[in-house]
Amino acid sequence: MVKPTRVTNSIRTLRFNHGEMTQAELADRIGVTRQTIIAIEQGRYSPSLEMAFRIARVFKVPLDDVFQYPDDDPA
Repeated sequence: MVKPTRVTNSIRTLRFNHGEMTQAELADRIGVTRQTIIAIEQGRYSPSLEMAFRIARVFKVPLDDVFQYPDDDPA
């Protein structure tokens, strides 16, 4: 069984805010399958750093507006 990633993302919201872009449209723009976008959105797959940058560039936002990683340090 694959352990879900702790990386979260805002891809679904970003797609909606960019003309209700479909998963297939985003996949075409970054050169992956729709299934890959689905897995990333659901937190079942963490994209490579290169793919993460390509996604951020599609939406013209910084990388950390797309992907978040929880801070384990309570301080």
